[in-house]
Amino acid sequence: MRKTFIESLIKEARQNPNIFLITPDLGFSVLEPFAEEFPDRFLNVGIAEQNAVGVATGLALSGKIVYVYSIIPFVTMRCFEQVRIDVAYMNTKVRLVGVGAGFSYGSAGATHHAIEDIAVMRALPNMTVCCPGDPLEVKGIVQESVTYQGPMYIRLAKSGEPQIHPDDTEIQIGKSVVVHEGDQFAILTTSNMLDVGYKVAQVFRRQGVKCSLISFHTLKPFDHLKVAELIDSELPIITLEEHNIIGGLGSIVAEQIAESGRGVKFKRIAIPDQYSHFVGSQAYIREKFGLSESQIVETIQSFIGF
Repeated sequence: MRKTFIESLIKEARQNPNIFLITPDLGFSVLEPFAEEFPDRFLNVGIAEQNAVGVATGLALSGKIVYVYSIIPFVTMRCFEQVRIDVAYMNTKVRLVGVGAGFSYGSAGATHHAIEDIAVMRALPNMTVCCPGDPLEVKGIVQESVTYQGPMYIRLAKSGEPQIHPDDTEIQIGKSVVVHEGDQFAILTTSNMLDVGYKVAQVFRRQGVKCSLISFHTLKPFDHLKVAELIDSELPIITLEEHNIIGGLGSIVAEQIAESGRGVKFKRIAIPDQYSHFVGSQAYIREKFGLSESQIVETIQSFIGF
């Protein structure tokens, strides 16, 4: 996803001289192509995330479209006051680009794990929250972000996620993407769990179980119409995310189901409300929290009852 992000941003920057990229001393081996091609539109502010957001806001108020790139906890929480006041409250055209969704930086420990970011960012008025699940979604979101009004948070993974969608799939901020249609239950994914959800759906489809798979690459604004369709169809709904079970995709869908007044069978699969004290690969930590492919298949089988 990181490579797709910078390639897409470079393509847009060639057409739009107002695009500017800032990093608080991160992104090595990723951002160099942009810095080399646009040295006057790239700034490394050093390990100073608050300054990065403040500078980005000033540039945005001067007419620039500014992207601030860093590891997720650093670009969302270390500088949260600046994000809240300078970016969200002032409704500036700043794009916070966080890399390392969920346990992507598993071996770096809890300081680098990104399990609260969606909840934090979607609670900010004016903030658009995008969580692409494959390179095509990244490309589409970057393209739309250039002209999109107001601040944005773009959550990226870092593990070489495969492309799930066909090349001609339309990616539009605020609209979900149907990967598979099915009439037995629906799996809703966001961010870096799209690939896992796809593999889980394939397991069921090989067994003759027809499940829907839907990617929600935008969590704010949210595609409530798609969820309303699922509620009306009375399909069991399962949400899948590598984020705290509180405040992410599962919470959004739960809120809509509750307010609909309908009795829909519903299950959230996410990280329990606790920090990881496990250190290791992303796959290792996922398994510790029940988020491996086989564990998810078993959870769904138990939930659906077959």
